[in-house]
Order: sequence, then structure tokens, then C-alpha cells
Amino acid sequence: MINMTQTDWNETLTKPSNMVSTAAVMVGIWVIILSIVNIFEGAYSPGYKVTWLGFLGLSGDAFVANDTGFVIDDAIFAIFGIALIGVGDYGMKKANTEVDEGGNVSSKGAISWILDLPKSDFVKNIIKAENVKGAVSSWLVIIGILFYIVWSIKNTTWVDPGVYSVMISFVAFGLALNINSKVE
Repeated sequence: MINMTQTDWNETLTKPSNMVSTAAVMVGIWVIILSIVNIFEGAYSPGYKVTWLGFLGLSGDAFVANDTGFVIDDAIFAIFGIALIGVGDYGMKKANTEVDEGGNVSSKGAISWILDLPKSDFVKNIIKAENVKGAVSSWLVIIGILFYIVWSIKNTTWVDPGVYSVMISFVAFGLALNINSKVE
């Protein structure tokens, strides 16, 4: 016989998290952008491609001089990015499913999330700082992302561990402060 506690645990473990699903979509978009940069310019430096399997320690060299514009790892990495976006979209739809009084079911996925972004608390905190913690958290995330993009464009490398650590520090503190600002 299954009691209520077991059912709650099962639902908690099997229901996707909206935050994790959103992170999967964002990382998937980032992976696609890195794949495109690697194909056209070289994500390590101009003319030097990142072989993503080697970079992740799965096989061979991490970097290779290549002017042909394409290495097989680009396809594998791009497929991984598309899969992350798909899994994130699926999770968002499962986490954001609603049933109205008429029994109509609606779910919001990644496209709805992107379209609703201008109306989100994140953007409201950037423009109109009614909540100090929320405003600081949003700005920390923006500063981290902008730091990574600007530094990568200026120095023509997109895979620098030092830049990742700085960016991740800003973004992680911003996300933690955002979560903290919602707790009373």
C-alpha cells in the first residue's frame, strides 16, 4: 500500500524543476553559440578550433589548427546543445502546465519564456529597482554575462577558464541573491 508521503516524494523527484529546465535552455543556447563561433572563427583563437570531446577530456587534443571550418566535434557539440534546449523546453512545459476551469490544458515552454522575458521580474529589477536585492541580483547576472561576451570578443577566445570563473562568480551570486530576495 502506498501512503501519501511516498506519493509526494515520487512527484517531487519526477516533476521537472522550472529553474533547472531554464538553466538547460540557457546552457543549450550558449553551446549552440560556441559551436557557431568554433565553425566560423575558432573558439580557441582565430584559426584554432576547439575539439570539444578533447576539451572535455573525452578524447585526443583539445585544440587543433583548422581552416576548413568544420570538425566532427562541432556537430556533436551542436547536437548536445539542441538536446539541452529540447530537454529544457520539455521540463518547462511539464513544470508550467495549467488547467483552467473549462478543462483546457496549457503549458509554457522555452519560446513562451523568451517572449515573456521583457515582463519578467528579472527585467523589471534592471529597469525599476523596487527591490534592492532583486535589482542587485539581476545586475550581477548581466555584468557576469557581459563580462564574458566582451572579454571573449576582445581577446578572440571563448574558452578561457579564468573568464569562466569570473563570470560564474557573478552569475552564481546573482542567482543566489535572487533566490534569497524571494524568501521572507
